[in-house]
Amino acid sequence: MLIDQNVKQFVETTASNEPVPGGGSIAALSGALGAALAGMVANLTVGKKKYVEVEDEMKKLVEDATKLQEKLVNLIDKDAASFDDVMKAFKMPKETDEEKAARTAEIQKGMKYAASVPMETAETAFEIMALAEAAVVRGNTNAVTDGAIAAMMGRNAVLGALLNVRINLGSIKDEDFVAEMTKKCEDLEASVQKRETEILDQVSL
Repeated sequence: MLIDQNVKQFVETTASNEPVPGGGSIAALSGALGAALAGMVANLTVGKKKYVEVEDEMKKLVEDATKLQEKLVNLIDKDAASFDDVMKAFKMPKETDEEKAARTAEIQKGMKYAASVPMETAETAFEIMALAEAAVVRGNTNAVTDGAIAAMMGRNAVLGALLNVRINLGSIKDEDFVAEMTKKCEDLEASVQKRETEILDQVSL
């Protein structure tokens, strides 16, 4: 499991000639770190007299950030395994027409799954933006830059994951599926860039 490696091991594995972790796993990791940062700002706000009015909101933010963090950490390994079915399908026999048809069907099924996992990462990471904004606007001002970086990491996670969606769509023959996923990619990309700009514009240093 990639998530059981320490930071040094994970970085070294990423740099090796192994195919995983790749960009999709790194996108998930970026998201997990973004969620963790947003949670950190909230934790640094809870219990401070100056922020008593947002105490409940920050406690809820910690809970939400923890859930996102855990989901995105699990997506690191889920993404790494997402192409396994495709690789297995490519090894299927292709001597007869029936075998060829079955092999093609399994490859297409696997490619759809391989596109769906990074989409899950992108959609999950997008949820970081609301938490990051709350951290920046109402969290401990001494940690405002951490909230800003949470938003930036969330943006990176979304955009990185969407790249993986798009490259997999190029091998999928189901036009309706491709059109639907392409629209999702375009909407998410525009939304996350807009949200990041809105959040960073509220950071005054």
